[in-house]
Amino acid sequence: MTSFLLRLIRKIIRKGNLRLTTANGVVHAFGDGSGAPVHLRINSARAERSIVLNPSLAVPEAYMNGDLDFLEGDVLQLLQVVYVNTGPSGVFDQRLARAAESLRYAVRRVHQLNTTARSRRNVQRHYDLSGELYKLFLDKDMQYSCAYFERPDMTLEEAQLAKKRHIAAKLQIKPRQTILDIGCGWGGLALYLARNFDVDVLGVTLSTEQHAVATERAQAEGLEHRVHFEIKDYRHLSERFDRIVSVGMFEHVGVNHYHTFFDKIATLLKPDGVMLLHSIGRFGPPSATAAFIRKYIFPGGYIPAISEVMPAVEKAGLMTGDIEILRLHYAETLKNWRERFMANRDKAKAIYDERFCRMWEFYLSGSEAAFRWQDMMNFQIQLTRRNDTLPMTRGYMEKCEKALALHEMGHQPVETKVDPKPAAEAKPGRRRKVAD
Repeated sequence: MTSFLLRLIRKIIRKGNLRLTTANGVVHAFGDGSGAPVHLRINSARAERSIVLNPSLAVPEAYMNGDLDFLEGDVLQLLQVVYVNTGPSGVFDQRLARAAESLRYAVRRVHQLNTTARSRRNVQRHYDLSGELYKLFLDKDMQYSCAYFERPDMTLEEAQLAKKRHIAAKLQIKPRQTILDIGCGWGGLALYLARNFDVDVLGVTLSTEQHAVATERAQAEGLEHRVHFEIKDYRHLSERFDRIVSVGMFEHVGVNHYHTFFDKIATLLKPDGVMLLHSIGRFGPPSATAAFIRKYIFPGGYIPAISEVMPAVEKAGLMTGDIEILRLHYAETLKNWRERFMANRDKAKAIYDERFCRMWEFYLSGSEAAFRWQDMMNFQIQLTRRNDTLPMTRGYMEKCEKALALHEMGHQPVETKVDPKPAAEAKPGRRRKVAD
């Protein structure tokens, strides 16, 4: 089995500087010697056999279980060597790619059968982990989605704030509107909208942990009269909203439920409403979720190609006002998360254990690698029910972003919509500063 593994690696790795110490202690070299050295050691014959049979799952599992160690380099550098040699698809042999794709397609809808009960369990697997864990690597606002790096020198906090401005601008929010945040996380975006606009916000999540934190944050800021959070599946909502936003939730919907998702959006959105969908996507054609991610990180999750999304949008009767592709923004976000996680690794180990830390190291590194060297990206799709809801050009977006940025710097927005009500009639806790 070892000889077969070595032949397989030698066929794949033509570039780079990879060395492998097998379970019998023999060191083997692969590649042309270029680039940073990466040296792996496999500690058991069992791990070698597993890697031959299913490398995409067995390699991270071997690392998690201590059957594989790095003597030089790390997970990210290993994946860079692999992806440089296999290309964006991650497969070195097109015949093998077609065969593997056919097998993944045969079962992917079963893996993504996200009923309401199953969706709740899947969310609990990941998002109901200790909040202290997420505080180790996220920004202060607990944004667990792609940041927006307007400048390459931005800190993670600055880029996450820029992301919220960018999304708010695309919603073209007006006074006293109602906003729905589907998959609200720890409440950061909902609180941002309630804090900066004269609106009422409902955030829904399936995570008990996130709901508790978001509710506590709203109360601490005195915003509970303007924003509230519920543990509820979006499919169970019935009221209508002026604006709907969903950031980092669509990846958990699954291809079986795209029509249900957008049909529900069309029902929940008022006739002159606007929806902004922010999701991870792929440049390539439809595929299937990586076995490691599906098993250990995001059960039921799937990253769609835009070609899978748009038919469901069209059939729901929704109109696309704007599509933006964010290419390397998530790679930079994940770099920040990975570096912060590794800097706080001992604290994470105290919360969980060494196996968990190795699993999350592989998850964060593998995700960053996918956005740097494979076909992953993020997209933002702006949707309406009428084609005259929004201005004909995109100037209003830039205007709003600039106004919000000025306000965040301590200045008043360039233009504000003034509340016609006397202050005495305003609801308790409501603020009258609305960027346009």
